[in-house]
Amino acid sequence: MKTQTDMPNRFTSFLEDRGLKLTYERRYLFEKVSRLKGHFNADSLYESLQRDKARIARGTVYRTIPLLLESGVIQKSVGEGKREFFESQTGKEHHDHLVCLKCHKVIEFHSDEIEKFQDQICEKYDFEMVFHDHRMYGHCGSCKEKKK
Repeated sequence: MKTQTDMPNRFTSFLEDRGLKLTYERRYLFEKVSRLKGHFNADSLYESLQRDKARIARGTVYRTIPLLLESGVIQKSVGEGKREFFESQTGKEHHDHLVCLKCHKVIEFHSDEIEKFQDQICEKYDFEMVFHDHRMYGHCGSCKEKKK
């Protein structure tokens, strides 16, 4: 399990490997998303920064999210609407999502078999996966029963 203490080192190392600096803004955004519970999008993150009176531009938020994503600090997630949603990985193991199309319930799950299969596909096609986003859409048990 990723711990609270290894994530900052992971993010810092990721930036250094790419010749990027850990600026005040990147550090602030890292700390902010590490504390967030639940799913968020770039706009809701920016609005939260505004409430904190943090002087971080919307463009900085949009440019930093891919760095947080690629470094494994956050992962793509689900939420209502067509925007991309994310969630912090601090203290969480990787997981995927089942999303009910009717009630919008989100079920988080992990499957070693799916992870192993993804690795096999990447190996077959000589592909280095940095991250992935796995979501399945359908109807949860409650909504499925209501359809009958």
